[in-house]
Formats: sequence, structure tokens, C-alpha cells
Amino acid sequence: MALWFSASAVLPSLQVEYDIGPALASLYTSSVQTGFVAGTLISAVLGLADRLDMRRFFMVSTLLAAGVNAVILLVEPTSPVVFVCRFLTGAAMAGIYPVGMKIAVTWAKGDIGLLVGLLVGALTLGSGAPHLFNAMGGIDWRFTIAVTSLLALTAALVINLVRIGPNLAPSPRFDPRIAFKAYTRPALRLANFGYLGHMWELYAMWAWLAVFLHASFEVHMEDAALWSRLATFAVIGVGGAAGAVLGGMIADRIGRTALTMGAMAASGTCAIFIGFLFGASPWLVFSVAFFWGVVVIADSAQFSASIAELSEPGTLGTMLTMQTSVGFLLTLATLHLMPTMVAAVGWQFAFATLAVGPFFGVWAMGRLRAHPDSVNIAGGRR
Repeated sequence: MALWFSASAVLPSLQVEYDIGPALASLYTSSVQTGFVAGTLISAVLGLADRLDMRRFFMVSTLLAAGVNAVILLVEPTSPVVFVCRFLTGAAMAGIYPVGMKIAVTWAKGDIGLLVGLLVGALTLGSGAPHLFNAMGGIDWRFTIAVTSLLALTAALVINLVRIGPNLAPSPRFDPRIAFKAYTRPALRLANFGYLGHMWELYAMWAWLAVFLHASFEVHMEDAALWSRLATFAVIGVGGAAGAVLGGMIADRIGRTALTMGAMAASGTCAIFIGFLFGASPWLVFSVAFFWGVVVIADSAQFSASIAELSEPGTLGTMLTMQTSVGFLLTLATLHLMPTMVAAVGWQFAFATLAVGPFFGVWAMGRLRAHPDSVNIAGGRR
């Protein structure tokens, strides 16, 4: 998953060397999201995650993603080829993220929340890794692109050592209409609405946090570039990984709707208030950002765990792929909204627009909590 932010993590360095404005900067992340949406829609309609060998699907997808990411090293960063590569990277990841979640669920024994939380924690650590590589590589953005491609190549090999668990149900006969049950069945629809609220906030926060921290740290520090990169890795990679795992452990005990509602309420509150700390002490800004990094992802795996518990046997891969497809489609709006809001109202208020999502998610999960099918979630611990 380090491929996801491999290009957007080096934006501060690229903006020093090249003429990259806000709109072009947004494309470094949104082109990946667009590719992922296209890839997951195709995968969901064709039922690929339920019909193909999961390890081979994961391996081929990862090899493709690693290859097109490495092509960026051969062209100018402002070339249209870069954004085509980013699109293809995202499309290939349709065979990585949802497929990985399905593999994890095949091993669940009353601990789906923890298992998917561990996988999302790995996703979060991988997503934050480019910021660490960027700090290690100094201003040479090529270092980050190269290392993330090599990591993905390693993952493509390692997946062949993974075994599939005993909970794998046989896939039903091919029917493209199965994918749309994600939104026609009421309980699944509410769980997906909660996920949409979560996604409205998550990737815009991840994509623009480094820029925010860099600008804020510059008020007090001469080496703001280095410290903002390290801080961003700590927030996304370390805090996010811890939040995902802890969220899974807690949700398996107190219930998924309870955990998701609490996490979204906390993250939405952070989104509203962190902007007011712009230019404050770097340690204070970092502390609030780190807490936000923990709670913004603590609920993520639990939406997928809920989908796993509410889905019909044999359709899990398709339901997870459909969930992520629509969720990442929504992120395109906030990824491009953020630079517009920064220009219009400044960093003090820009992140506050993200709070709309988690508060909508709280409403949706509250409705799911009251739905009769919620007894199937977390062994009845809603």
C-alpha cells in the first residue's frame, strides 16, 4: 500500500523543483483514487474477488502496480504520463486492498474486527511509509518512488506464502446484479453509508496533512520540511496503525456500531478544531494531529467487518470491493475540495469541511444499530 501515496508524499519536494499548482497537486492523489474506483467497479461487477484465486489475483495486481509506479522515474513529474501511471496504479490496487481483507476474514473465529483491523493497520502503515522514505531521501523524490516500487515487488512475492483460511465459502453463479445488493439490502446500505461518511474525511486528511503541517511548522522552524515529513509518517503510519488495531480489539468487545460512532464523533471534532492551531507550537499541533490520526482510522476496518457479517455466503469479495469502490469515488470530491477551501478560507477553516462526513456516518451507524439485522454484527454486540 506504500504505492498509494508514493507520489503525493513527495509533492513538497516536487513543488520546489517544478511548477506544480494546487489543481495539479490534487491529481497526484485523485488520479490514484479514480483508477481504484474504475478497477473496483470492474472487479465487483465481474465478481473477480470471489471467482479468482485470491493470492494470484493479489500477486498480478501488485506486480502491475509496482511496474507502472516505477515508470514515473522515466518521465518529468509534470508529464501526463505520470497521471496515467497513477491511474493504473489505483486500478491495479483493486486486486490488493479488498482481496487482502477477504483473505483475512477467511481466518476469523469471532474476531473479524481484530483481523481486518490488523490488515487496515498494515494498510495505514504502508500508506504513511512514503513520508518516512521522503524524509530519509532528502529532497530527491526519486528515492521514494523507487523504494515504494521495490516494497510492492516484495509483497507480490510474499503473498504466495499466505494460506487461505477455512471460512472461504464457494462463490455463487456469475450474476452482475450481486454487486448492487450492497445498496439494495437495508442493513448493508446503512453500513456502506457509514463507510461513506468515514471516507469523506479520511483520504483528504491523509493527502493534505503533510502540506498543512509543513506550512504550520514553518512559522517556528527553519527545517520544517524534514519535521513535517516525519510528523506525517507518525500520524498516518504509526498512529493510524495503532488506531486500526485498537479499534478492532475494542469493536469485537463493545460492538461495531458503538466503536464507529465514537471514533467518527472524535475525528469529526478534530477536523473542526485542528485548523485553529495553525501556526501554534509544533508539538501542540503534532499532538492533536496524532490523536486525529488514531481516531480517523480506528473505525475503518469495522465497516468492512460489518459488511463481512451482513453479506450472503460466497459474495464477500464482491461486497467488500463494491464498498471500497463507492467509498473511494467519494474521496475525489474532498481531495479537490481541500485546496479550494484553503485558498478561500485558509487552513483555519479548511479541514472543518471534512467533519460533515463523519457526523453523517454517526447517523447511519445509529440507524444500523436499531436495525434487526444488527444482531449479526460482532456476535450481537452491536
